[in-house]
Amino acid sequence: MLENFSALTDGLPPALIYLMIAALVFAEAALFFGFVLPGETAIVVGGILASQHRLSLPLLLVIAVVAAVTGDSVGYEIGRKLGPRLLTTRVMVRHESKVSKTQDMIRRRGGLAVFIGRFTALLRALMPALVGMSRMPYPKFLLFNFIGGVVWVGTFTLGGYFAGTAFEHVAKLAGQGLAVGVAVVAVAALVVWHFRKKKREEAEEAAARLEHERQETVQS
Repeated sequence: MLENFSALTDGLPPALIYLMIAALVFAEAALFFGFVLPGETAIVVGGILASQHRLSLPLLLVIAVVAAVTGDSVGYEIGRKLGPRLLTTRVMVRHESKVSKTQDMIRRRGGLAVFIGRFTALLRALMPALVGMSRMPYPKFLLFNFIGGVVWVGTFTLGGYFAGTAFEHVAKLAGQGLAVGVAVVAVAALVVWHFRKKKREEAEEAAARLEHERQETVQS
């Protein structure tokens, strides 16, 4: 498994790898890339590469935190500028029920919603723009965004780092073949869980849209 990660970045200078990770983390909320590729994928891989001494772990942590906070700040500004028009965009209409739940969370929890939202891929993409639209003061948003960013980056980057270190340790003790087999099973389980979760969320979205359309029909 680690060999596959290495192959993807073979020949790339560390500066370019840092840039790629920063771009993916930044774009998650700033450009709504979180609907397609969760940012933790990038920082987990970065942590694995740091365990191979391909990257500096402290520098990776700093770069990822800066990218996360900056990307969310751009998302916040987009929401503040667009205001209610944000809700008419395709991405917001497509995830209407999630948008409604996120808005309710912001109303009930305020800044804490920013921190909580950092740990769910869909909320990470939605939260900054919706908070900006809600007119939460930027200093308050920035405080909770920074705290959430530090905890999120630390958790997933170090998770990747220690997973990479553990893999190398298992490979030495049990042999490369067994270690690869364990890694393949773990990744397969993670993929199955991810697609089941995505399918469940899509079903919930479809049910919410049908209910919304039914209510509109009844009212008309």
